[in-house]
Amino acid sequence: MATSEQFRICQTTGLRVYQKTENLIKANAVVAVVFLAIGGLFGLTVALTRWKAVHLLPADWFYLALTAHGLDVLVVWIVFFEVAVLYFASSVILGCRIATPRWAWAGFVLMLVGALITNVAVLMGKSSVMFTSYVPLKAEPSFYLGIILFAVGALIAVFVFFGTLVVAKQEKTYEGSVPLVTYGATVAAVIAVFTLASGAIILVPTFLWSIGYVSHIDTLMYRTIWWGFGHSSQQINVAAHITIWYMIAAVVLGAKPLSEKVSRGAFLLYILFLQLASAHHLLVDPGISSEWKVFNTSYAIYLAVLGSMIHGLTVPGQIEAVQREKGYNNGLFEWLRKCPWGNPAFSGMFISLVLFGFVGGISGVVMGVEQINIIIHNTIYVPGHFHATVVAGTTLAFMAVTYLLIPLIFRREIMFPRMAKLQPYVFGLGVSGISMFMMGAGTLGVPRRHWDISQADAVLPYDFPGVANLLMGLNGMSALIAGLGGAMFVIVTVGSVFFGKKIEDTGAAVAPSTVDEYGSAEHAKVPGTLVLVGIFFVSFILYFFVNWKYLAEVWPLR
Repeated sequence: MATSEQFRICQTTGLRVYQKTENLIKANAVVAVVFLAIGGLFGLTVALTRWKAVHLLPADWFYLALTAHGLDVLVVWIVFFEVAVLYFASSVILGCRIATPRWAWAGFVLMLVGALITNVAVLMGKSSVMFTSYVPLKAEPSFYLGIILFAVGALIAVFVFFGTLVVAKQEKTYEGSVPLVTYGATVAAVIAVFTLASGAIILVPTFLWSIGYVSHIDTLMYRTIWWGFGHSSQQINVAAHITIWYMIAAVVLGAKPLSEKVSRGAFLLYILFLQLASAHHLLVDPGISSEWKVFNTSYAIYLAVLGSMIHGLTVPGQIEAVQREKGYNNGLFEWLRKCPWGNPAFSGMFISLVLFGFVGGISGVVMGVEQINIIIHNTIYVPGHFHATVVAGTTLAFMAVTYLLIPLIFRREIMFPRMAKLQPYVFGLGVSGISMFMMGAGTLGVPRRHWDISQADAVLPYDFPGVANLLMGLNGMSALIAGLGGAMFVIVTVGSVFFGKKIEDTGAAVAPSTVDEYGSAEHAKVPGTLVLVGIFFVSFILYFFVNWKYLAEVWPLR
């Protein structure tokens, strides 16, 4: 049983913070940012190579950088940060001790060792198999071993999270149902169990294949199971960053969800149907029926999409509701204009919401249509889409909540406040350009994995339209802007954590926060949000129509 001396009260939120939890959150968050910086640097070299006028790297270095970039930003940075979020959403929000802290540290060590082993394997130059590591491409055994160790460590962290929920229940540190932020984190943890299990099922035999103990890995079987890990890992991200949207709205503005039950129901749809989207990457694979593909890529006839649309209404809706309670009632959008846009936590969250919904969400549903997928599958449209989801959606949301965690967990003031205010806008601008320009180039057929857009070394070279070269050049420029935004984030966070002015406990009154409460906004009216949702639906319909029309032009019926 933890003593009262092992807890402190956060002066920003009033939350009880357990010392051992605080240390674990610090460790996971710091390592996450380090790997974000490393992975982002590799990503910048990839973008500059795909820019025809620069063409930075030779082929072997390009594929090495692409492999390292995918590993470090799609897995290592995000999962380390998600572990920090899980510990915060359980122990801190529920005001309880963390379960089995020694096991939590063991999980952290396994994740760190695994990440380092795989990175070393890639940098040695014999494991440039890219993020997907499709067989029969074979990496060094240490490449697979590192990922397995990382996954085991992450799975330990997930079970520590579940154990902490049990501790809170037993010690009665909350009443009734858990707060919505904890509920959303639980959904992310449930999806994580499925995801990590899928990775173990396929990567363990692949590791044995790499050392000669297994003679053959079936390629279709590998792709089908691997995407249960590869794509579902991004579904953990979706649940996690939407949870962070709710959290930031609650901490910064004191907002409550429009309806607790509706928001929780939307999260439940994620558990039931979100992982089905792994089939997005199998739409042109032989041996799998069209019925299976249609059911899976539509998230069971769009039930998971319904969940995302609910969150797309309720998050801005609860912001509008609390702003109108504060008196911002003039017109449809005074509430939006008067939001704290100078607060990087809020601005980063809202930019993440808009880009994830309008760019990532719409493009994801459209590319999941079996017929349309044919014209964009394995083109650079695909990474354009997931830069809108994983980078503009998840990474930007994680950056935003970091601006809250630094004073709350690290107890340091934010250094370079002007740079911090600009950072979400700079990063959001760069990432939106990356996404849009890559999707445009992919629509023109630019391949997803080829190191040279001109394909000068190909046996049968192909000249893309001049606009494709222009789009890839704009993608390179956007990558430079996003890289600047990423560097600003690293400078602010590292400077604040290690050199920021320490926040002392003054015993001052605690600012109100709803992040640890259960309850809905009362009598909320959100006409501005309904207009924004209407604009979203119109955009969705138009983009859907444009893609079907384009398909009809490239695939005419005779």
